[in-house]
Amino acid sequence: MAKTIVEQVMAAHLVSGELTPGAEVALKIDHTLTQDATGTLAYLEFEAMGVERVRPEVAVSYVDHNLPQTDFRNADDHRFLRTVAAKYGLHFSPPGNGISHQVHLERFSAPGRTLLGSDSHTPTAGGAGMLAFGAGGLDVALALAGQPFYLVVPEILGVRLTGRFRPWVSAKDVILELLRRLTVKGGRGKILEFFGPALRHLSVPERAAITNMGAELGATTSIFPADAQTLKFLKMQGREQDFRPLTPLGRPRYAAVEEVDLGALTPLTAQPSSPDRVVPVKDLAGTPVEQVLIGSCANSSFRDLMIAARALQGRRVHPRVSLEINPGSRQVLENLILAGGLVLLLEAGARVMPPGCWGCIGMGQAPPTNAASVRTFPRNFPGRSGTKDDRVYLASPETAVAAAIFGALQDPRDLGDYPRVSGPRRVVANGSNIIPPPPPGEAARVEVIRGPNIVPFPQLTPLPETWRGEVWLKVGDNVTTDDILPAGSQILPLRSNLPAISQYAFTRLDPEFPQRVKGRGEGAVVGGENYGQGSSREHAALAPRYLGVRVKLVKSFARIHLANLINFGILPLTFENPGDYDLLSQGQTLKLPGVRQRLLDGAERLPLKLGDREIWVRVDLSTRQRRLLAVGGALNLAREG
Repeated sequence: MAKTIVEQVMAAHLVSGELTPGAEVALKIDHTLTQDATGTLAYLEFEAMGVERVRPEVAVSYVDHNLPQTDFRNADDHRFLRTVAAKYGLHFSPPGNGISHQVHLERFSAPGRTLLGSDSHTPTAGGAGMLAFGAGGLDVALALAGQPFYLVVPEILGVRLTGRFRPWVSAKDVILELLRRLTVKGGRGKILEFFGPALRHLSVPERAAITNMGAELGATTSIFPADAQTLKFLKMQGREQDFRPLTPLGRPRYAAVEEVDLGALTPLTAQPSSPDRVVPVKDLAGTPVEQVLIGSCANSSFRDLMIAARALQGRRVHPRVSLEINPGSRQVLENLILAGGLVLLLEAGARVMPPGCWGCIGMGQAPPTNAASVRTFPRNFPGRSGTKDDRVYLASPETAVAAAIFGALQDPRDLGDYPRVSGPRRVVANGSNIIPPPPPGEAARVEVIRGPNIVPFPQLTPLPETWRGEVWLKVGDNVTTDDILPAGSQILPLRSNLPAISQYAFTRLDPEFPQRVKGRGEGAVVGGENYGQGSSREHAALAPRYLGVRVKLVKSFARIHLANLINFGILPLTFENPGDYDLLSQGQTLKLPGVRQRLLDGAERLPLKLGDREIWVRVDLSTRQRRLLAVGGALNLAREG
C-alpha cells in the first residue's frame, strides 16, 4: 500500500482518531524539547500536574534564548531549569552549549521518532527524518506527563526537488522560493514532505535549514526522508545506531505537489518586514547595509559558517558593516576552530558570539536606526530585532557575507569563485556539556530552586453559561505573536512572572492596552486573516487571558496560537461571513447567549449579539477542545483527572 513518510510515522504513533485530513488525532510523543523563553512556564505547568518523573524516552531542557544575565532574573531562571531537569528526569543543555534545534539535531535526532517542542522552529529536526511539531509549553508539559499530542490531521504537500545548486545558491534559497510562491499563509493546514532526485545532494544540515523555515509558511511541520545522507550525518555524530531508513512506500498521493529545480534558483532575499516578501538579490543591488548577522536556528551549521569564513579569506568586512556570527552549537564552534574558519572570520573583522539565538529573538544585536540589517534568521517581523521601524532582510549565508563585504546588498555571485565547503573529515562530536538526568532515587532528593521572579501558575476560571463583554481591540491581517506579546531583552526576563509580563500584551498595537482594560472584567479581540502567526510562545495567549481576554473573533487563526488559546480557555471564533468583520468596532458590546452549553452540545455555529444586531460565528473544534474551553483550559482538565 502506498504511503507517505508522514502517514507511516503518524500510523506508528497513533493513540486515537483516524488519519483523515481534518480529523483530530492523538499521537504518542517520543522526544520533547523546551527552551528557556518558554520552558520555565512549561515546567511550572508540569509541576502543577503532580507527576513525579517525565515520561518521554528523551526530554531536554535547553537554555539558548535569554543568554545575557544582565540581572538576577535570567540567572535565576537558568538555575530553576537546571534543578527542574535534575528533579524530574530531563537532560539539561546549559547556556552557551547551543541552540536547541541545532543541538537536538546533533545529539538526539532519530528518524521515525516524534518530537514536540515549545518553539515554533522545532520542525528543524525534520531534516533528519523526525516528525517534529512546534507547540505551546502546556502541550509540551502534557507530553512530559505522558499524555499524547492532539492535532488536526493536515494535508500533505509534496515538494519535489530536482537539479543541483549553482554556485552561491544554497538551501535557504529553496525555502525563500517556497515563501515567494506560497506566502506566510500557504502552508496552513499542511505538512511539507520533500522528495525527488536532488535529495542525494542535500546534507542533513541543509535539509534542516529548509524544514526550519517551513514554520514561516504556517505549515504544521516539514520532513525529509531518512536515507544515505541521514546515515552519513548520524555516523559523523557517532550515533549510527539511531538510524533507520524512512522513505515513501510505493507511489503515494499528495494533496498537491510543488516542484523546485535547484539549478534554476538564484540568490534570494526576503524584504522587510515579512518572510514572504521575496525577490532576487540582484533586484536590490546597491542597497546600503550596516549590519550582517549569520547564525540562528536556520543557518548556524558548520557548513553555513565555513562558507562565510572562506568567502572572507583575504578580504575585510566593509568599514560601515558590523558582522556578527552566532554559532548554532558548541560542536559547530569547535569544528570551525579546528578547520581554521574562526581565524578567517576574526581576521576579516567579524565578531563571534557564544552559541545561541541572540538577535533572532531580540536579545541584543539590534540594528542602528534607519539602517538595513541582513540576517540568515527565519523571521523579520516588524520590530522583532529590537529596533523600532527596523529594516531586516532575510538571506542565505552566501548573500549575507556578500553584503558584509560590499557594504550593500549584492548578488553573491559577484564575489567570483565559489568556496566549496564539505563537512569535516572528522567531527568533534562532544555531548559532554549536556547534563544527563540523575537516577530516580538521587533525583528525589533534588531541591528545585526558585528565584523571586518565578511566580506560580494562576488559576483560570471556567467559561460562563452566557458571556458578555466588549471589543477591547480590533486588528488586521497577519498579526504576529510578537505583536501580541513582544520578545526582546526588556520583556523576556519576565517570562516566569505572568502579572509582570502581561503588562506588555498588545502594547505594540496599542501602548495603553494593559492599563485601558484593567479591572474591566472580560473582553474580546477582533482580528483578520492568519491571526497569531510566528512564535509558539504561549505567553501570547496566557497574558491576554490574565488581563481578561476571553474571546478572540477573527477570519482565520495560525495553528499553534489557536491551540494555545484553547489550552488557556480563550474561546476562538471565526466569522461565518468574513464581511461581518466590518461590523465590529472597539468598544462595542458583545453577547454570546448560552455559549457554554451550546459549545458542549457540539454546535458549530453560535449567535453573536451586537446590540440589536445578530451575526453568526463558527466554532470548529473537537469534543476534547470544547471540554477544555468549558472548564477554563487544559490544566484545569488535567487537574480533574
